[in-house]
Order: sequence, then structure tokens, then C-alpha cells
Amino acid sequence: MTVFVFGNPDIKGDSLPLKILPELRKRCPEIDFQMKDPNEDFELPEDAVIIDVVAGLKEVSIFDSLDDFQPPPRLTLHDFDLFSYLQLLKKLGKLPSKIKIIGLPPTISKEKATDSITAILIPT
Repeated sequence: MTVFVFGNPDIKGDSLPLKILPELRKRCPEIDFQMKDPNEDFELPEDAVIIDVVAGLKEVSIFDSLDDFQPPPRLTLHDFDLFSYLQLLKKLGKLPSKIKIIGLPPTISKEKATDSITAILIPT
């Protein structure tokens, strides 16, 4: 399984996925975690799994559709984010039919985020 991890190390509220990545790799060595930048072109496999911070969440949540999100305002190209890229893929017919987005609240602790993601990726 490949899991795509998004985040911005320079923005406190968006860096959590990158901060917990080393621990996720230790706990889930059979999973291929790949850091990605939403501003770069990449393709998603059919059973895509994505980890990213989602504004407005109170707890770790799983989404399987872009319809579950409210588009953020975009004023400049700097506002082009993962959601924008996924919408573009959908419009082009290149968004996988089975997508799982693991959304992290921006204020969750590293430990709780790591525990929650591990439980999702490796159910008991």
C-alpha cells in the first residue's frame, strides 16, 4: 500500500503530517509513505490513501469523496492546494474511484494523530 502524505513544514498548522511521518514509518514498515507537494504533478493509484491536515476538524476523520469538503476561497495561485489539485484530477477523469483521505485536525497532538492513523491503516 502507498500512502501520500501532504503538509507544509513552514506552516505550523499544516506541518503535522510531516512531523509524524518518521513514527508512522516505524510503526507501519510495510506501507510506502510518500511525501508529496500539491503544487507538483503526480498520479494517484486506484486505491489512493492520502494524509493531510483539514481545517475545521475536531478529530481524525476519513473521507472517501471530494463532495465531503467545502472548497476554500482562492484569490491567487498561492491558494492552490491539495483540494484544488484533486478537483482538477476529477474534472480530467483521472481521480481514482476509490480514494481515502485521512484528515487531521490542525491542533491535534502528534501522539494522538499517530495513534489514530496507525489504527486506520493497520486495523486490529
